[in-house]
Amino acid sequence: ALVGGIEAFVVATSDRDFTHLAQRIREHGLHVLGLGEQKAPEDFRQSCTEFLVLTKEKTNQHSVTKADGVSELDQKIRSIISQFSTGGRGIRISELAPKMHTAHGTRISSFPERNWRTYLSARPTLYEIDPRGPEAMVRFRPGGFSPS
Repeated sequence: ALVGGIEAFVVATSDRDFTHLAQRIREHGLHVLGLGEQKAPEDFRQSCTEFLVLTKEKTNQHSVTKADGVSELDQKIRSIISQFSTGGRGIRISELAPKMHTAHGTRISSFPERNWRTYLSARPTLYEIDPRGPEAMVRFRPGGFSPS
């Protein structure tokens, strides 16, 4: 990075000890792709230009996180909620699975969380979800998503 000629770096770890390295590389205006497991700390993810969650399952669905901290999957979820929400109420969590599969070919079972409630609950800055029940709704938090 200091000598020049390299424009992008890949840091493959799930360890927060590499957060400072990623930050320093980005301070030089270079691209940092972070690769790690779901357990990778949020501060490391945020220090990368983008972060890719690696899973042990063979799948083409990866969770790429941009510098704003919002993954491509979360952008797709937001789009589905926006499209099917009535009066800002959101959509039923039970409706999210078939709509995501139809629109994007996404099956939550291929992700570490394995179900939508667990996935959404792990992202409280992005989603608001109702208590359990057949009519439980999910809404996205506009403040959690940067302007497009």
